[in-house]
Amino acid sequence: MHYKTKKFFTNIRDAVLNPKSFFKKIVADGDLEESMLRAFIYGLIGGVLVLAFRLIGGATVTITSVFTALIIVPVLAVALLFVMGGLLMLISEITGGERDWEIAIKGLASVFFMYPAILLLNSCAFNCWSIWVISIFVDAWVLYMLYCISVYCMRGNRINVMIVIGILAVFIMTIYISDYRPGWFMLKNAGATLACLL
Repeated sequence: MHYKTKKFFTNIRDAVLNPKSFFKKIVADGDLEESMLRAFIYGLIGGVLVLAFRLIGGATVTITSVFTALIIVPVLAVALLFVMGGLLMLISEITGGERDWEIAIKGLASVFFMYPAILLLNSCAFNCWSIWVISIFVDAWVLYMLYCISVYCMRGNRINVMIVIGILAVFIMTIYISDYRPGWFMLKNAGATLACLL
């Protein structure tokens, strides 16, 4: 148990600080259980954080909200892992990378720690200025991780991956400069977003 816990934290550290070396080590070995467990655990942590934020915000916590946080969210995290795996396979196809489903799933599962981390970062926003800064940082971080997975894990052509990431970045930028911005911010931190609307 201690070894697995240490490995979880080591993987997070390596994915953030040395993504090139970390993602290149991911190979297909027929073992998807750990990836699914990883997604479930990070989903569970995220669900608990959402529940904690509701309590801190003074919202009423019901049996339904507890069930959603502890059961539904982790299960959805596992389902999202496979949906995103399909998206990554599409990107890999476009960029000339690996066509291996297992590698895609393992690469994505290794960055699912971003879900609770992003929840924590978004919760730190307290006014309009902070929600802008944190939102831009989070979106850039997600795109960077997607770039790392596509290049180092899926072995996509670097230039092609940069083009795809660039297109996604432009799409996100259009949200920031359009009337959809409040809705995008609202998903991250409703309180800070309301400060932008007042």
